[in-house]
Order: sequence, then C-alpha cells, then structure tokens
Amino acid sequence: MTEAMARAHARYWRFNVVLIVALMVIGFFVSFVVPLIARNLAPVRFAGFSLPFYLGAQGAILMYLMLIVVYVVLMQRADAVLQRALEASAQNDFTERAAGR
Repeated sequence: MTEAMARAHARYWRFNVVLIVALMVIGFFVSFVVPLIARNLAPVRFAGFSLPFYLGAQGAILMYLMLIVVYVVLMQRADAVLQRALEASAQNDFTERAAGR
C-alpha cells in the first residue's frame, strides 16, 4: 500500500468514526435529553400537538430515519472519495512500473 493510500484510508476511517460519534450524540439527545425536558416543552405546539407528544409519537422515529439517511449519504460520498484515491494510486503505480521498464 502506498503512502497516499494509507493517508486516504486514515482520513476515511477518521471521518467514519467522527460521523458515527456525532450521529450517536444526536440520537442520545433525542432519546434521553428531550424526554427529560419534556415538561418544559409542553406549551410549545407543533402540527397542532404539544411538542413532547409529537416527539414521542413521531418526531423521534423521523429523527432516527434522518440519522440513517445522513449516514448513508455521507458514507457514500466518503466511499467515492476513497475509490478515486484508490484509482489514482493504481494509475500512478501503473505509470511508474511502465516508466521503469
């Protein structure tokens, strides 16, 4: 593995771990912090319902689905970047080998 590919893999996994941690923090907030402050949010209305009821009934589920979609989209982009780095590295290796003959 070339040095450039090693750096590309390191960036890829660092991005993956940071993304997972960020999404898990958001999921924790939705799951545990919002219910703790639900009484304070009771006067707030959303779509005709009190906000705690809406978050409990539908909002949390929609948030989890959104987290999944965000993860899939961002990881597809990261995969594409890594794939381009792999192709560039393979092309450079081929060029170097051809020039060395």
